[in-house]
Amino acid sequence: MQPRNMSMSGVVDLAAVKAAGEAKAKAEQARLEAARQGGGAAAVPPSALVIDVDEAGFERDILQRSAEVPVVIDFWAEWCEPCKQLGPLLERLAAEYNGRFLLAKIDVDANQMLMQQFGIQGIPAVFAVVAGQALPLFQGAAPEAQIRETLDQLIQVAEERFGLTGIAVDADADPSQAPAAAPAGPYDALLEAAVTALDSGDLAGAVQAYKNVLADDPGHPEAKLGLAQAELLRRVQDMDPQQVRKDAAEKPSDVAAQIAAADLDLVGGHVADAFDRLVETARVTVGDDRNAARLRLLELFEVVGPDDPRVTKARSALARVLY
Repeated sequence: MQPRNMSMSGVVDLAAVKAAGEAKAKAEQARLEAARQGGGAAAVPPSALVIDVDEAGFERDILQRSAEVPVVIDFWAEWCEPCKQLGPLLERLAAEYNGRFLLAKIDVDANQMLMQQFGIQGIPAVFAVVAGQALPLFQGAAPEAQIRETLDQLIQVAEERFGLTGIAVDADADPSQAPAAAPAGPYDALLEAAVTALDSGDLAGAVQAYKNVLADDPGHPEAKLGLAQAELLRRVQDMDPQQVRKDAAEKPSDVAAQIAAADLDLVGGHVADAFDRLVETARVTVGDDRNAARLRLLELFEVVGPDDPRVTKARSALARVLY
């Protein structure tokens, strides 16, 4: 695969991830609190500059950390030969840049939802997240000189626009002295079971695990989001995309066809298209058909997250149609 440069001005769709702005605000609040208590964040050992991240830890390890330091994401897989060349190079550069960026490695085979959310068509693919904003960097095993130039540009943007100067690195730090992990929460085992089921392709198991959490805590935000994502993936897993698109194009008044196409739109990262399709379907239908379009749209809002501006816009459009 030939490397392909990507613009750093675009923002990648993070449809099924919690609002990046919320994560940024949380991290910023934590930084201010640390400053009030006598300083910034503690220095990290060099080994902490490269981390493995999965879907469960995406918000904590990438979105929140991106308010402190640029996070470079390496999407890879064990079977990908170019990944075996690029991965070690990025790890070496992470050590060399000494805290100016954090490298997060995501195995696409184990985290296919993240791959879909970023709209990745091939690997290796490298993105960055800065202050909650996701930026495509490059695709393919790019030359080292090009990668260095891209990283330098990323670091400059992060510092000039967001005041992110990186994290301190303690070369003498002993990883064995790291603080103990926080005690597990009451639903951690169930949430972990849901993530494990998703990773193994057991979408029904993931749905049930999230429902088990919501049975005790109906407002649990992570379980609500996970359930919406898992149910969406379960709906589309056996679809024939070409046939679904054909049916939707040929039968504009067929509510089931439009709902199926909207699901595919969202999984493909076309959030506004999915919302617009269902708003329009609700506009041209009545009764049970209109209600079916409305309910599916509300379900897709859960996948994207209530704070996303596209959800706010679509809610207003739906209200105008219904009332």
